[in-house]
Amino acid sequence: MLKVLFVCVHNSARSQMAEAFFNLYAKDVDDTAQSAGIKPGKLNPYVVRAMAEKEVDISDNTPKAVFDLYKEGKRFTHVIAVCDEASQQCPIFPGINKIIAWSFSDPSSFKGSDEEIMQKVRSVRDEIEAKVKDFIQNS
Repeated sequence: MLKVLFVCVHNSARSQMAEAFFNLYAKDVDDTAQSAGIKPGKLNPYVVRAMAEKEVDISDNTPKAVFDLYKEGKRFTHVIAVCDEASQQCPIFPGINKIIAWSFSDPSSFKGSDEEIMQKVRSVRDEIEAKVKDFIQNS
Protein backbone atom coordinates (compact mmCIF):
# COMPACT_ATOMS: atom_id res chain seq x y z
CA MET A 1 0.00 0.00 0.00
CA LEU A 2 1.39 3.38 -1.07
CA LYS A 3 0.61 6.54 0.87
CA VAL A 4 2.35 9.36 -0.96
CA LEU A 5 2.71 13.00 -0.01
CA PHE A 6 3.71 15.41 -2.78
CA VAL A 7 5.19 18.59 -1.35
CA CYS A 8 6.17 21.96 -2.71
CA VAL A 9 6.33 25.47 -1.38
CA HIS A 10 2.79 26.73 -2.13
CA ASN A 11 0.85 23.54 -3.04
CA SER A 12 -0.65 25.53 -5.89
CA ALA A 13 0.61 23.79 -9.04
CA ARG A 14 3.15 20.95 -9.30
CA SER A 15 2.19 19.06 -6.15
CA GLN A 16 -1.51 19.42 -7.02
CA MET A 17 -0.89 17.90 -10.46
CA ALA A 18 1.20 15.06 -9.04
CA GLU A 19 -1.47 14.23 -6.44
CA ALA A 20 -4.21 14.19 -9.08
CA PHE A 21 -2.24 12.00 -11.49
CA PHE A 22 -1.24 9.57 -8.74
CA ASN A 23 -4.83 9.15 -7.58
CA LEU A 24 -5.94 8.73 -11.21
CA TYR A 25 -3.38 6.06 -12.09
CA ALA A 26 -2.85 4.25 -8.77
CA LYS A 27 -2.84 0.47 -9.20
CA ASP A 28 -4.39 -0.47 -5.88
CA VAL A 29 -7.55 1.04 -4.36
CA ASP A 30 -5.60 1.49 -1.11
CA ASP A 31 -2.88 3.53 -2.85
CA THR A 32 -3.50 7.23 -2.22
CA ALA A 33 -1.76 10.55 -2.52
CA GLN A 34 -2.12 13.94 -0.91
CA SER A 35 -0.26 17.16 -1.49
CA ALA A 36 0.75 20.05 0.72
CA GLY A 37 3.06 23.03 0.95
CA ILE A 38 5.07 24.99 3.47
CA LYS A 39 3.14 28.22 2.74
CA PRO A 40 -0.09 27.26 0.95
CA GLY A 41 -0.96 29.69 -1.78
CA LYS A 42 -3.77 30.00 -4.30
CA LEU A 43 -4.46 27.28 -6.87
CA ASN A 44 -2.80 28.27 -10.15
CA PRO A 45 -5.53 28.88 -12.78
CA TYR A 46 -3.23 27.82 -15.63
CA VAL A 47 -2.69 24.48 -13.91
CA VAL A 48 -6.44 24.03 -13.45
CA ARG A 49 -6.91 24.64 -17.19
CA ALA A 50 -4.06 22.33 -18.19
CA MET A 51 -5.39 19.51 -16.02
CA ALA A 52 -8.91 20.01 -17.44
CA GLU A 53 -7.42 19.35 -20.89
CA LYS A 54 -6.56 15.87 -19.54
CA GLU A 55 -10.11 15.58 -18.15
CA VAL A 56 -8.84 15.88 -14.58
CA ASP A 57 -10.78 18.42 -12.52
CA ILE A 58 -8.76 19.99 -9.71
CA SER A 59 -10.74 23.25 -9.66
CA ASP A 60 -12.19 22.56 -6.20
CA ASN A 61 -8.84 21.62 -4.64
CA THR A 62 -7.65 23.72 -1.73
CA PRO A 63 -3.91 24.14 -1.08
CA LYS A 64 -2.98 22.53 2.24
CA ALA A 65 -0.18 23.09 4.75
CA VAL A 66 2.38 20.37 5.42
CA PHE A 67 2.28 21.06 9.13
CA ASP A 68 -1.51 20.65 9.25
CA LEU A 69 -1.13 17.12 7.87
CA TYR A 70 1.63 16.45 10.39
CA LYS A 71 -0.55 17.70 13.27
CA GLU A 72 -3.39 15.46 12.04
CA GLY A 73 -1.05 12.50 12.47
CA LYS A 74 -0.94 11.63 8.77
CA ARG A 75 1.69 9.05 7.88
CA PHE A 76 3.16 8.43 4.45
CA THR A 77 5.22 5.69 2.84
CA HIS A 78 6.80 8.19 0.45
CA VAL A 79 7.32 11.94 0.47
CA ILE A 80 8.14 13.42 -2.92
CA ALA A 81 9.26 17.04 -3.33
CA VAL A 82 8.32 18.42 -6.75
CA CYS A 83 10.05 21.80 -6.55
CA ASP A 84 12.50 23.37 -8.95
CA GLU A 85 15.63 22.88 -6.87
CA ALA A 86 17.49 25.53 -8.82
CA SER A 87 15.17 28.34 -7.80
CA GLN A 88 13.66 27.52 -4.43
CA GLN A 89 13.98 25.38 -1.36
CA CYS A 90 11.52 22.54 -1.04
CA PRO A 91 9.78 21.98 2.28
CA ILE A 92 10.60 18.96 4.44
CA PHE A 93 7.84 16.90 5.99
CA PRO A 94 8.55 16.40 9.70
CA GLY A 95 9.34 12.86 10.76
CA ILE A 96 10.54 11.74 7.34
CA ASN A 97 14.23 11.07 6.94
CA LYS A 98 14.32 10.56 3.18
CA ILE A 99 12.56 12.67 0.63
CA ILE A 100 12.49 11.81 -3.06
CA ALA A 101 13.27 14.91 -5.12
CA TRP A 102 11.71 15.51 -8.52
CA SER A 103 12.65 18.88 -9.96
CA PHE A 104 10.04 20.60 -12.14
CA SER A 105 9.87 24.21 -13.29
CA ASP A 106 7.52 26.43 -11.31
CA PRO A 107 4.43 27.43 -13.33
CA SER A 108 3.99 30.56 -11.22
CA SER A 109 7.26 31.88 -12.67
CA PHE A 110 6.20 31.53 -16.33
CA LYS A 111 5.93 34.72 -18.35
CA GLY A 112 4.50 35.52 -21.78
CA SER A 113 1.15 35.54 -23.49
CA ASP A 114 -1.69 33.37 -22.24
CA GLU A 115 -0.88 30.71 -24.85
CA GLU A 116 2.88 30.83 -24.16
CA ILE A 117 2.25 30.29 -20.44
CA MET A 118 -0.20 27.46 -21.19
CA GLN A 119 2.38 25.74 -23.42
CA LYS A 120 4.94 25.83 -20.60
CA VAL A 121 2.38 24.58 -18.05
CA ARG A 122 1.38 21.73 -20.40
CA SER A 123 5.02 20.73 -20.67
CA VAL A 124 5.41 20.58 -16.87
CA ARG A 125 2.07 18.76 -16.57
CA ASP A 126 3.19 16.12 -19.06
CA GLU A 127 6.56 15.68 -17.31
CA ILE A 128 4.79 15.20 -13.97
CA GLU A 129 2.29 12.75 -15.47
CA ALA A 130 5.10 10.63 -16.96
CA LYS A 131 7.10 10.68 -13.70
CA VAL A 132 4.06 9.67 -11.63
CA LYS A 133 3.18 6.83 -14.02
CA ASP A 134 6.78 5.59 -13.84
CA PHE A 135 6.79 5.80 -10.03
CA ILE A 136 3.56 3.79 -9.77
CA GLN A 137 4.77 1.19 -12.24
CA ASN A 138 8.04 0.69 -10.37
CA SER A 139 6.71 0.77 -6.79
